[in-house]
Amino acid sequence: MTLAMGCALTLGQAAAVADPPSADPGPATAGPTDPPASGPAAPSTTDRAAPPASGPAAPPASTSPAPSAADPGAAPSFEPKPPAAHQDPGPSAFQKWLDDTIPAPSSVLPGLGSAASAPGGWSDPQALWNAIQSSPTGDPFFDEAPPDLARYAPGDVIASRDVSWPGVPMVFLTVLTPVQRAIQVKFRTTNSSGAPSFGTATLLLPFGRWTGPGSRPVLLNAPPINALNRRCTPGYVFSHGFDLTTGGTGNDFVPSPTMWAASRNYAVVIPDHEGPLMAYAEPTVAGHIMLDTVRAVRHLMPDEFGASRFAMTGYSGGAIASYAAAMLAREYAPELAPNLAGAAMGGLPVDYESFAKTFDGTYASGLMLTVTLALAREHPEILSRMNHLAQWAAISPLKDVCSSTMADIGVFVPYAAVANMADPLHTEFADMMFRRLSLKGKKAGMPIYVYNGVHDPWMPVAKAEAFYAEQCALGVPATKSIVGGEHILGYFDGFLGSTQWLGERLSGVPAPNACEVAPRPDAAAQENTSGAAPSDPPRGEKPSAAPARRVPSPSAHPRRHR
Repeated sequence: MTLAMGCALTLGQAAAVADPPSADPGPATAGPTDPPASGPAAPSTTDRAAPPASGPAAPPASTSPAPSAADPGAAPSFEPKPPAAHQDPGPSAFQKWLDDTIPAPSSVLPGLGSAASAPGGWSDPQALWNAIQSSPTGDPFFDEAPPDLARYAPGDVIASRDVSWPGVPMVFLTVLTPVQRAIQVKFRTTNSSGAPSFGTATLLLPFGRWTGPGSRPVLLNAPPINALNRRCTPGYVFSHGFDLTTGGTGNDFVPSPTMWAASRNYAVVIPDHEGPLMAYAEPTVAGHIMLDTVRAVRHLMPDEFGASRFAMTGYSGGAIASYAAAMLAREYAPELAPNLAGAAMGGLPVDYESFAKTFDGTYASGLMLTVTLALAREHPEILSRMNHLAQWAAISPLKDVCSSTMADIGVFVPYAAVANMADPLHTEFADMMFRRLSLKGKKAGMPIYVYNGVHDPWMPVAKAEAFYAEQCALGVPATKSIVGGEHILGYFDGFLGSTQWLGERLSGVPAPNACEVAPRPDAAAQENTSGAAPSDPPRGEKPSAAPARRVPSPSAHPRRHR
C-alpha cells in the first residue's frame, strides 16, 4: 500500500499524460469512411447502481463533446437502480481513518474536478474515470475511434493496414513462427453496456496457397494479455516492436497455438481482446471482440475467408475471451453459426465470485485488485466504492503496467484495505457486479473443449467440471480433459489434446458428443400431454425403462488424473 501511495503522490499528474511519440507503421486503409477520430467512448451505466444524486447529473455520453486522443471518452451517466433489499455497510473504523489520513486525489490535483458540481457526492466521476485510463500509445489506430462510430454495424471494418514490417519479424521473435504477411484490422464492436466501441486484431497469413478442401481455415488465438496498458497488446507489439517501458511482449505461450496453426497453413488472427479501455477480464467485452473479429476478417477478405471455418482458443486470461465468445455467440452473432467450428479453453476463471472470496488477502490478491481497476474502466460505479488510497493507486503509473507488476505489488492486500465498505465482497453491490460478470447458464454457440490442471490452485478443477456438466446438460457438444499439473504445467500438458481437437474442427470433422445427454426432466414434463402423472405411462402402454442418467462418456476424459 505504501508503495502504491508513493507512486501516486510522485506521479499523480498521470491524468494529464501527453501523447508519447510513436513511429507510424504505415498508412491505414479506411473502411466505409475514415473520418477524424476521437477516443473510445465511456461505457454507459444505465440501470447500474449509483448513489443518490446530490447535484446536476453528469451528461450522458451521447451529449458530451467528442474527446481527444488523450481523453478516453465522454462522461458516464449514473442512474439510480431500485432500492436494494438492504443497505450496504458503511466504512469500518480503519477505512474511515485511511480516508481521514489520505486526501482524495481531487482535493490535491488540479483538473480532477469539484464536488460542488458532481452527482451523488462524487468528486467529478468523469475526471476520475478519465484519469484511470491507460495512457495513449501515440498511434491513432489503437487510441482513436471515428466520431460517427455508431453508424457502423458490429464487425464493420473501420480501417486496415499492412504491418508486415515489423510484424513478421515480431511474430517470429515472440512465438517462433514464420509468416508471410501481417495485416491489422480495426472494427466496430460493442462494449459491456451495449454501446458502440472499437476493437483491433492482427491477421497473420502463412507462406503458400491453401491447397486443402474448401476455404483456408482460421484460428483465433487469444493470448493472456493480462495488462492495463494499450502498449501491452499483441497488436501494438506486432506493429511497433517491444516496448521496454512497459515490458509488453504480447504474452503468448511457447508452444504457441499460432505456431501450431501456421505450421498447418492455417491463417491466424490475434485479437486485442481487452478492448480499447484495456478492461482486463471483462468477459462481455472480450467475447464481443472475438466474435466481431470473425466478422471483420470475413468483411476484409471475403473471397479468402467468407466461407472459412473459424475456431478459437485461449488459456487462463485468454480463456476468458474464447469462453465468452462461445457463451455469447448465440445472442450476439447468430449468423456466424455455420462458420464457428469450436472453442477451446483451458485454466478458465469461470467463477469470479468464488475466486475473489477464496483469494482475498492472499498471494493472489494483487491479481484481483488489478482486475478490479480494469473492470472500473467498463463499470465506472466501482470508483465510488474505492477509498482514497485506491483512487491514488488507480491514477498512478500502476494503471499503465503490463503483466504481473501490479499483481506482485498487491500481494496479501485485502479488498477491505482499498474499499470504503466494511465487508466489500459481501454486499449488495458486490452481488450485483458478480451477477453482471457471470455468463453462467448460457448455452455455448459452438462445440467446446475444456481442459484444466488437476492440481491448479488458481482455477480449481471442480469449476471446470461444473462448467462442462452444465454445457452437457444444455446439449452442447463438449469435450473435457483433466490433465496433470497446476496452472502452468496444465497448459503444457493440455496443449496436444486441445490442438488435436481444434485441428479436427477446422478440418470439418464433426465435434464429438462426449456427453450422454438424457431428456431434461422439465422437458419431459412439458412433452407429457396425456393428463397422467409424469411418472405414469399413457393408457395402454407399458412403462418404459427409466431414462439414463446424464453422465459423461469415457471419451469425455481423454486424460483423467485422480
